Amino acid sequence: MTLSKKEVQQQIDDLPLSDAIRDALHSGLDGVELRKEQLEEIIAQVQADYEHSKVEPCEAVGVVAAQSIGEPGTQMTMRTFHYAGVAEINVTLGLPRLIEIVDARKVPSTPTMTIRLSPDYAHDRDLAREVAWGIESTSLLHLGSIATDLAEMNVIIELNEDALNQRKITAEEVAEKLREETGLAVDQKGNLLIMAPEEPSYRELLQLVEKIKKLSLKGVDGIKRVVIRKEGDEYVLYTEGSALKDVLLFEGVDPTRTKTNNINEIGEVLGIEAARNAIINEATDTLREQGLSVDVRHIMLVADIMTVDGELKQIGRHGVSGEKASVLARAAFEVTVNHILDAAVRGDIDDLRGVTENVIVGQPIQLGTGDVHLIAKR
Repeated sequence: MTLSKKEVQQQIDDLPLSDAIRDALHSGLDGVELRKEQLEEIIAQVQADYEHSKVEPCEAVGVVAAQSIGEPGTQMTMRTFHYAGVAEINVTLGLPRLIEIVDARKVPSTPTMTIRLSPDYAHDRDLAREVAWGIESTSLLHLGSIATDLAEMNVIIELNEDALNQRKITAEEVAEKLREETGLAVDQKGNLLIMAPEEPSYRELLQLVEKIKKLSLKGVDGIKRVVIRKEGDEYVLYTEGSALKDVLLFEGVDPTRTKTNNINEIGEVLGIEAARNAIINEATDTLREQGLSVDVRHIMLVADIMTVDGELKQIGRHGVSGEKASVLARAAFEVTVNHILDAAVRGDIDDLRGVTENVIVGQPIQLGTGDVHLIAKR
């Protein structure tokens, strides 16, 4: 007897399965014609595989995860990847990147974004370039040249007409922005802008030049450069610098496929679940790029422990390791004397429940066979 699609779905829904298994069966068997005994056999096999993949009771999952990530970590290189043909955009990879991820650094050493565009923009290079110029922080050096006139103690800015048109900004807007940011008068003669410091001194002149060089006239502050690359049949933008919240607001940007390597920023903008997924993806990609294969469940465990309290915490003395209940476990990690002194002053008691503290005092850990106690009947 062949079951209809509705009957297959009903059979699956009636079984005492977890949501994950039920969803997997629904998607895997969608539109497939099956006999009743075939469906029962598939369900039995899925349940058996699921039971087999579960962690054994008393398994030291933390230690196994640490070994499973740490051992391949010893084979990782320390290097920086350069995008082909673009010397200015670098991406930290290998061991330094893995350390950055587990340390939950506020700002990565090479912040970068991968911006994917909506269908209307993704296949048109001109539209993609417009989005790129809108996002890229525009400074005066993009628009023309800056010179100093020592005789008059002036700064002379000569704007390039083509660059102004390309970036869709006018000389008047540049002059207005300079007035706002510096509080100084700007004398405009067409595309020529002349400014003078408050005090007519060489030092003040140089400081003014440095200040106006750093000014962002248009675009997102912090995104120094945007590179367009064609991947398959669509154009993708890669940035030097990261500003997820601002970039997601741009017309033409696909917010569902745009990402950054700054995990803290993802947590602030999209929430802690998104940060957890970012830790998993970034760590997996970093290891895979080096040709190393680590079961994703070990990485998931690390991501879970870093985000379990609803905020992003590092695996270190200022985060997960520093918050352990055991005095001996904290002391074994870093700044040993301080932990032991503070615990002595407070009169803390160590319950000796974890791995580290039991190893220190020389007794079996309370995991695996060490957790099982035989009780003999009299």
